[in-house]
Order: sequence, then structure tokens, then C-alpha cells
Amino acid sequence: MSRLFPALSLRWVLLAIVVVLVGCSHHTDHTYQGYVEGEFVYLGSSQSGTLVQLSVARGQAVIAAAPMFSLESVDETAALQQAQQQLVAARAQLADLQTGKRLPEIKVTQAQLAQAIANAHKAALQLARDEVQFRVGGIAKAQLDDSRASADSTAAQVRELINQVDVARLPGRPQQLSAQAAQVDAAQATVAQAQWKLDQKRVHAPAAGLVYDTLYRVGEWVQAGNPVVQMLPPQNVKVRFFVPETAVGGIVLGRDVTLHCDGCAADIPATITYVSSQAEYTPPVIYSNENRAKLVFLIEAHPSAADAIKLHPGQPVSVSML
Repeated sequence: MSRLFPALSLRWVLLAIVVVLVGCSHHTDHTYQGYVEGEFVYLGSSQSGTLVQLSVARGQAVIAAAPMFSLESVDETAALQQAQQQLVAARAQLADLQTGKRLPEIKVTQAQLAQAIANAHKAALQLARDEVQFRVGGIAKAQLDDSRASADSTAAQVRELINQVDVARLPGRPQQLSAQAAQVDAAQATVAQAQWKLDQKRVHAPAAGLVYDTLYRVGEWVQAGNPVVQMLPPQNVKVRFFVPETAVGGIVLGRDVTLHCDGCAADIPATITYVSSQAEYTPPVIYSNENRAKLVFLIEAHPSAADAIKLHPGQPVSVSML
């Protein structure tokens, strides 16, 4: 964004000034000129929306997980509620398949079975009487056949209803249960996705730090990925300085240095965290063949988080080797 260009220009100006000072001084006391730089964290959302709440202001110190800003989330809230209801329905259907028919439905089938048993018993008694009558010539063969068919039919109905009672107690087939379980898993994934999108509309501080700038105002439309808040955690504050090639050989990672700045109550300890492996020439604005030929190396040092809050990006400092 256009608001960042001045900061970048300032950085290059400071770099040029520091390198000039390095080329012009002899560092007889192993003290070098440097400047403070901040590695800013730009907080934005993966979703687009209207900025409805900005919870911080420039210069405010915040703690980790503090709310920073919120975007309009009506659509995401509705999508989450819909996904949650679909999950409830999928779980209920799975539970229904796992338990078989309801008890009142089973009792209806059991009552039909009791009636069929009574009919079968009655038909069996009638068949027994007709067989006796047929042997003595009391009835015709057709009547005996009717009685035998009735007894067989009622007995078959009893067997059918017994099986229906057993089937009513069974859960759904394994394939049905597996398919419905997959539907539940899919509904859970949809809920998680909807919850994630809703959470993206409310952004919190990833760490404690200082709010360096706010880039939008409430009511403005924020495109997905655009930063809304620029913050600087104290662990992202570092000091950059340059040393001549004659001194870089004795500088190693982890070496302690001391930072001195105008207005600081006391010197600030720091630790070297980076030594450039590539040399740089001093700028040609130094009108000296001797200075132009000198090589310098970039060094970075980090103060502790407690001391970093005393420093400000762009602030010039003196770095003394211990």
C-alpha cells in the first residue's frame, strides 16, 4: 500500500547514512554506528468484508490473543448455523438406523403375530376334525382340502410375522450404516469449514507487541489478504550496523554487544544474530578513493524483548563490541 513507501524510503536513507559513518570513522574503540529496524507483522483476514470493529489504535500496547479487528460476518454465521443443523440431522438419522424400529411399531407387529397364532390354532383344530369326518365319510374331499389349505396359510402367516418382529429389532444394514456414518463425517467437516471462515472474520494478536499503525477505518471494505493492523512484537526489533572487512573476522553469532542511544537511561545489551557473508562497498557519495575501496559487512543484533520496547525503528544507535 502507498502508506508503506515512506517507511521504505526512510530505511534506505538510514542505511546510506550508517554506511557513510562506517567509512568515515576508524573505530579505534570498536564502536560502530547503526540503526534500529523492526520486522513488522501485518494482520489481515483471508476473507473479504466490511470492517465493523477496530479494537486497537496506533501506539497501543497489546497482549497476545488480544482482539484486533472484526469484519462483517452475517453470511458466515448463517452458514455455520446451517452446517450445524445438517450435522444434527445426519446424526439423528444414523442413530435411527442403529436402533431399528420404534417399540410401538414392534408392538403392532407382535399383536398381529398373536392374532395370526390364534387363527393358525383354530385352523389346525378344524383340520383335525375334518380329517376324522372325512375318514367316516361325513364330509367331501373338497372340504378337507379347504381346511388343510387354511391351516397351511395361517401357519405361514405366523412364520412371516415372527420374522417381521425379528427384523424390526435389527439395526440398518452395514452398508446403510457405513453410508450414513460417512454423511455424519461430511457434515462435521462442513461445520469445521464454516467455523474456520467465521473465525477468520475476527483477528487477534499473534503475540504481545505494539500497534504501529492501522490501515483501514470502520465502514471500509477490506479485500481478502489486505493488512488492517501493522504491529511490532518486541522480539522483532533488531539493530543493523556495518563493520569493515578488517573486523568482521572476529565477529561470531552469539557475541554480546552494547547499544547506546540518545535519551536512553542506560546502555542496552544485545546479541549478534546475523553476520552477512557478502561484502558491500561504501556508497560513492564518499569522495575518497581510500574509503570507496573499503568493504563493509552487515551485522544484526537482537536485544531482549524487555529491552526492545525501549527502542524505536529508525532510531540511530552506537554499537560497542564487548
